[in-house]
Amino acid sequence: MVRSRSARPRRYLMCPPAHFSVTCADNAWADPAKPVDAALALAQWEQVREVYRSLGHTVEVLAPEPGLPDMVFTADGALVVDGRVFGARFAHARREPEAEAHLRWFAGNGFAHLHVPVHINEGEGDFAVTSSWLLAGRGFRTNPLAHGEAQEFLGRPVVGLELVDPRFYHLGLALAVLDDAADEVAYYPAAFSPGSREVLRRLFPDALVASEEDAAVFGLNAVSDGLHVVLPQAAAGLCGALRDRGFTPVGVDLSELRKGGGGVKCCSLELRD
Repeated sequence: MVRSRSARPRRYLMCPPAHFSVTCADNAWADPAKPVDAALALAQWEQVREVYRSLGHTVEVLAPEPGLPDMVFTADGALVVDGRVFGARFAHARREPEAEAHLRWFAGNGFAHLHVPVHINEGEGDFAVTSSWLLAGRGFRTNPLAHGEAQEFLGRPVVGLELVDPRFYHLGLALAVLDDAADEVAYYPAAFSPGSREVLRRLFPDALVASEEDAAVFGLNAVSDGLHVVLPQAAAGLCGALRDRGFTPVGVDLSELRKGGGGVKCCSLELRD
């Protein structure tokens, strides 16, 4: 039987790709030799923003800063749970000013509980939130010590998950939360170590298992409000599987931003306040 679904209003922090470019090959998708169409990147970003607004969600805007080409990927810059902001500390020093820009925005917008991290973590890039768990990726970017640091600050039980495929260097590329209240997720098993696959199987026995084809077009770098799932339209198989479960997939095109290694979720930091 298909589960009854309902949407819950969300609030997101986004940053327009005013300075977006691919300047170095710091992930498996980034190729500086491939030119970026700046106008198209902005148009695709604006489409995602308008989709959120049309679904009744609120979009806050982080002002882009020159010299920070990856600032559009706001999800990497912090993790927000219960109004508490766990800041990022990037693996690549060139991105550290993004973490500082995020914290300035939060400090200026009524968020009183801010944490400047000791250990490397890349915000919602490597953290996913459900009602029961704080899922935390490691293996390529986030230091495992950041998991305990996040648990102590946020007061949520953390489950560490080892990523082993460099194409899925962030948890947000390998796993999507479909219904946070119901602890419902989708993931691509081969992105994880054998032990982490077993952990996921035990925690989420009814999870939607994505194909390599859908994961490779960033189908799991998706955003859900409990009913609508905004994801790349190229993830056709995943869209069909979501419909079968009672979700409404909303396909978008973020092909330009994918050149930098990011998708829908990467551009959308959820403000759980």
